[in-house]
Amino acid sequence: MQSAAYTIFRNAILAGQQVVCRYGGRSRELCPHIIGTNRRGEEVVLAWQFAGESSGPLPQWRCLRLGEVSDARMRAGRWHEGGSHRTTQTCVSDIDLDINVHVRKRR
Repeated sequence: MQSAAYTIFRNAILAGQQVVCRYGGRSRELCPHIIGTNRRGEEVVLAWQFAGESSGPLPQWRCLRLGEVSDARMRAGRWHEGGSHRTTQTCVSDIDLDINVHVRKRR
């Protein structure tokens, strides 16, 4: 059974909406791109963090373990994404949904 955070992030990918949440004690503003599980079987999402709080510069890619996400909610807003991908993502090993493969090709 999927967690509540997983359902919110998955629905946000399908709707092309942003997600606002708390992660690692910080407020995050994200556009989720890929969701599924990692090699340990944990629910994870690869998201572009464009605003909010961060220990480093923004914007940047984030790999979030959804078990550590709180107060997640979807919101409408401009879609954000990173530039070219120089390396293959390693956040999500078992992909459930990828906005570039499963969503944008249907539009």
